[in-house]
Amino acid sequence: MGSPLPPLEKTEDTVLIGARHVTPPGTVPPVADTVTDRVRLRELDIGIGTLEPGPLNAITDVDGVRVGHSTVIRDEPDVVRTGVTMILPREDGIWTDYVYAGSHVLNGNGEMTGSIWVEESGMLGSPVGITTTAQVGLVRDFLVRESYRLGVFDGFHLPVVAETWDGWLSTPESFPLTDADAAAALGCASAGPVMEGSVGGGTGMICHEFKGGIGTSSRAVEAAGERFTVGVLVQANYGARDDLRVDGVPVGEEIGVDLVPSAWDEAPDGGSIIVIVATDAPLLPGQCRRLAQRATVGLARVGGYGHDSSGDIFLAFSTANHLPEKTAGPRVVRSLPNETMSPLFHAVADATEESILNALCAADTMTGRGGRTAHALPLGRLVEIMERRESSRRGHRAGT
Repeated sequence: MGSPLPPLEKTEDTVLIGARHVTPPGTVPPVADTVTDRVRLRELDIGIGTLEPGPLNAITDVDGVRVGHSTVIRDEPDVVRTGVTMILPREDGIWTDYVYAGSHVLNGNGEMTGSIWVEESGMLGSPVGITTTAQVGLVRDFLVRESYRLGVFDGFHLPVVAETWDGWLSTPESFPLTDADAAAALGCASAGPVMEGSVGGGTGMICHEFKGGIGTSSRAVEAAGERFTVGVLVQANYGARDDLRVDGVPVGEEIGVDLVPSAWDEAPDGGSIIVIVATDAPLLPGQCRRLAQRATVGLARVGGYGHDSSGDIFLAFSTANHLPEKTAGPRVVRSLPNETMSPLFHAVADATEESILNALCAADTMTGRGGRTAHALPLGRLVEIMERRESSRRGHRAGT
């Protein structure tokens, strides 16, 4: 796997940014780009679809949903580029006030703990963790212990934790994460803007041979005469360069490895992506499962195909109904008629697509294990390609 990076000549100690543990990275090879700061897709004047995003254009636009990250970057004794992301479906009380949920697997070469019980019961009763493949168990066990620490002894203790593999840039066999990292991600979970790119579970991830990671987006929709929000968060770690498309434009074909080197010596046939969908629309478990399925549409638009070695696993939950752990009699719940759900399907597809692109736009170049470098998607080049295609479309319309 190559030799580790030489020790950094540190000018400062590990920097603490909230709950993120960040050692200043070593120098990485520069990639020419006319846009120097990492920004979100819409800040480049590129939008996806016709539906309006929520105020934050993030999964936290769904009332009560919180997101936290713990990021671990260091070079000694092992090169580590990893972390944990936590999503709280409810600001308070998810351990005893469950939400309806459902999942979908496009290709199952991956793990999402607790998903069998989600499918059986239709309920989710824990925060959702996302991390590196080798430490799913650590994060899962932390959440079980946390539930007991909070005095939750009844109910089910089958938390949902999903993973993608970061072993190209990190050293997963060193098992660098600890309970403290999981606790930090959970402890800093908050409303408001969500950090994207190389943070939390997405720290060491690679997407379409560029640096990938965490991305999020949201949409506001109307269904059955009411207004609802659909939010999506992804951990993107999949895809070939040539397959990358942005709003239908084959951007990956125009940014070849001669312009921006691939993160891989030889690109793998596969990769993985985790997609978490949240909504405040009143949905039953089967309807949540249908919502999760539509993440496949957004993934396909960007260039994901669910290869044999991919772990493409999606979870959707609805916060609308309150499901107390203990109920003496029948629950009274609300649900949308199935025939009114199409706007939500549309929202999931668009928000998934934009979440992946936000992950690519936010992630900066990173050098990791063995001196391997995952370069950032060059935003200046992206804007140039999109403007050229739009100019060509306008000329074509004028000519007809």
